[in-house]
Amino acid sequence: MNSVAEFRSALQDWLAQHDLSPGPDRSLDAQVAQLGRVRGALFDAGWMRYGWPAEVRGLGGPAVFRAVLGEEVATRGLAEPGIYSMVEVLVPTLMSYAPPELAAEMVPLLLSGREQWCQGFSEPGSGSDLASLTTRAVPRDDGTWVVNGQKVWTSLAQYAARCVLLTRTAPGHAGITAFFVDMDTPGITVRPLRTMHGVDEFAEVFLDDVVVPGDRMLGRPGDGWSLAMDLLPHERSTCFWHRVAHLYTRLDRLLDEAPEPDETALGAAYLALHTVRCRSHATQRRLAEGARLGPETSVDKVLLATAEQRLFDTARDLLPGVLELADTPWRTEYLYARAATIYGGTAEIQRNIVARRLLGLGKE
Repeated sequence: MNSVAEFRSALQDWLAQHDLSPGPDRSLDAQVAQLGRVRGALFDAGWMRYGWPAEVRGLGGPAVFRAVLGEEVATRGLAEPGIYSMVEVLVPTLMSYAPPELAAEMVPLLLSGREQWCQGFSEPGSGSDLASLTTRAVPRDDGTWVVNGQKVWTSLAQYAARCVLLTRTAPGHAGITAFFVDMDTPGITVRPLRTMHGVDEFAEVFLDDVVVPGDRMLGRPGDGWSLAMDLLPHERSTCFWHRVAHLYTRLDRLLDEAPEPDETALGAAYLALHTVRCRSHATQRRLAEGARLGPETSVDKVLLATAEQRLFDTARDLLPGVLELADTPWRTEYLYARAATIYGGTAEIQRNIVARRLLGLGKE
């Protein structure tokens, strides 16, 4: 593929000839199964491999190819965008910190849909304040580590085969160490959490004397904070490529369903979406130029959360009673949108990052 336009055109032709539409079952079990089906088909046909290096069975090309693929998947409703986008968070991290042979073995399993993975960061007392985590890993004489602690808000943990897990091995930021843990290891217990939008997407994960091989450490002891600072910018930017495309489909649906369209409100919702999409394109260009993502992605996160909540607030106002009186997808998505200013780092935290690390406004 020589250009984004050529890639998109060829992909659209292929998708037109291969029906990957989901079935009527919209349960989380069905969504995860559909995600595996879609990834598998796209991987076998090569599309899922573009934008990734040959070392992990990729076919090369710019990262924007992955964004185009995600947009086409989301626009057609082939996979739920939130769980689809976890690839954009976890694969770059594994490639950067895992031993090359481990990344080469594991990444194709995720890209091909044969496995799901999860991210064990947040704890009951350590959400946005990640540096206060207490899950502890203790070394043993045989080179293994024993992990004890609890994680929470762990997306898809009940389906995951592996987990990128942060642990404490010493005091302070330099005492955080990351591991790539098999979720079927004895001592791991997963308990799904019911959220207000009615989907058990998150889970608690309990780790009781969990033995992790030393060669599953990501980086060196104490590299966990650096890993988190590299992962979180992807969680706050590239993984939203797909969500923005999905939100545009919801705006189109609102235009079709609103009995009395309010052009001012719809225009404001469109402008918010257009703004975050432009910002996303700028992030894609920076990646294509070889830039490393950092605190500037907090701007992406703030814009996405603002646009998502504005869109579904507009839906609430223009579809009287649909959210309150009917059990429709509008209700589920509206409730999910309430968390847009919380997940991936709260809006308050993101604005603090922008103020302190981008604008240099200090701590006061």
